[in-house]
Amino acid sequence: MESNWLRIFVLLAFCFFPVFGITRHYKFNVVMRNMSRLCSSKPIVTINGRFPGPTIYAREDDRVLIKVVNHVKYNVSIHWHGIRQLRTGWADGPAYITQCPIQPGKNYVYNFTITGQRGTLFWHAHILWLRATVHGAIVILPKRGVPYPFPKPNHEAVVVLGEWWKSDTEAVVNEALNSGLAPNVSDAHTINGHPGPVSNCPSQGGYRLSVAPGKTYMLRVINAALNEELFFKIAGHKMTVVEVDATYVKPFKTDTILISPGQTANVIVTADQNFGKYMVVASPFMDSPITVDNVTATATLHYTGALESAPMTFTSAPPQNGTSVANNFIDSLKSLNSIKYPAKVPKNVDHSLLFTVGLGINPCPTCISAHGGRVVASINNVTFVMPKTALLQAHFFGIKNVFTTDFPGNPSFIFNYMSTLPPPSLATMNGTKLYRLRYNATVQLVLQDTGIIAPENHPIHLHGFNFFAVGKGLGNFNPKTDAKNFNLMDPVERNTIGVPSGGWVAIRFRADNPGVWFMHCHLEIHTTWGLKMAFLVDNGKGPNESLLPPPKDLPKC
Repeated sequence: MESNWLRIFVLLAFCFFPVFGITRHYKFNVVMRNMSRLCSSKPIVTINGRFPGPTIYAREDDRVLIKVVNHVKYNVSIHWHGIRQLRTGWADGPAYITQCPIQPGKNYVYNFTITGQRGTLFWHAHILWLRATVHGAIVILPKRGVPYPFPKPNHEAVVVLGEWWKSDTEAVVNEALNSGLAPNVSDAHTINGHPGPVSNCPSQGGYRLSVAPGKTYMLRVINAALNEELFFKIAGHKMTVVEVDATYVKPFKTDTILISPGQTANVIVTADQNFGKYMVVASPFMDSPITVDNVTATATLHYTGALESAPMTFTSAPPQNGTSVANNFIDSLKSLNSIKYPAKVPKNVDHSLLFTVGLGINPCPTCISAHGGRVVASINNVTFVMPKTALLQAHFFGIKNVFTTDFPGNPSFIFNYMSTLPPPSLATMNGTKLYRLRYNATVQLVLQDTGIIAPENHPIHLHGFNFFAVGKGLGNFNPKTDAKNFNLMDPVERNTIGVPSGGWVAIRFRADNPGVWFMHCHLEIHTTWGLKMAFLVDNGKGPNESLLPPPKDLPKC
């Protein structure tokens, strides 16, 4: 009898008193480890000796403390990709933007609270090209007692897509920078760290996902690749898409998803096919004449009880230039926009911006390229120059001569961005320029691809915010006609968006997070070349509208 009263008391306590998040502690040791792939071995930078790295598990409202200890020769920083970091920009992670890097032998505790978010995100190194092997999943569960807005799956699994180079990736990018040309493409794609059997290494195994007949599985798919968008497909099985970038979407079925570097997608798969083994593929999408790694990564969906000798059901990857497949997926994405999860799209706009994104060529007498220059990338013709002092520290402490706040809100030179004829000059302007926003300002940003050198899809990631993708199209953006077709009702909400090759995408967001927030292409080579900038959001006037002071252990430059 006493135990029954105790149960009732506990239930009443949960009903009448809010359940707050807990504090979760993780330790990330940055260490070297020899790893064998493609029938050869090399040392790689890892977290805790694992590739991919460990998964961070938390619930909405939890506080997370991750102590990162650097045991390698490189400077290190870790970005918690997609975490809003409300007022805690010091924990965002991009080196020289919100912090100085963690030097060899040093450590830093990333300290943040997960507010108003649930779903799949990921973490990765945010300096040099270390994120090729330094990355892992973030799984944010809903608050206790809060269900998914769809039938709960029987099981869940994390699926991390990536790339693998036989060479040291730091040597790859350094060679490219010295030559002024593009880097060598990767040697294989990976699914949870494994390429699967490929022609030059047919004996290597791949990742296996075991499933029980009739059960449902939510796959938390992450594209951690450095430079390539990827299709993901499972032979004989449909996927129901329920979430992207840790935001719920109206569920829809598809046999193929497109996922750009920096993006995530939660899909539900039902094991409703005949007993056996089914091929899983991850293959590149590139609809421009640009060289990519064309090796398809494979894994196996294996029904429990099926013999190892059971025949494999195969599937073919979508064509590399499968624009129609990509658009079918992208156009199907809509915010859930329910009473509990409304799409709070800004209807009025304080800042209407147009940013061109693309490539250029700057003079380089020492480069070995035939054109006597270096390939660079830019936003509004500004090639971003990384500072030597972290921007957030310079802003908070008023350090002079680190950055300026004159980033252009529109192109300084207007031309036919899709013309095959080059503009008068391929050169860009160098600068550490920020665009300033008052707290709570609303922003409409049109990201316009250019045909300079080559049109290309650019997955653009904005730190510190989610945004709504209200429109997209091909050719040059026309504010008079294109804006009339914007979806302001249920546009998909993301933190990383693909600017289509030869086209544009329009996003809207509210600047409700004070600090300095990086925005850049998530194709790592484009970021290296300078396709990046930052927004400076001023403090608000309310009690919880100001950037918190920096932690005492913040790394020094």
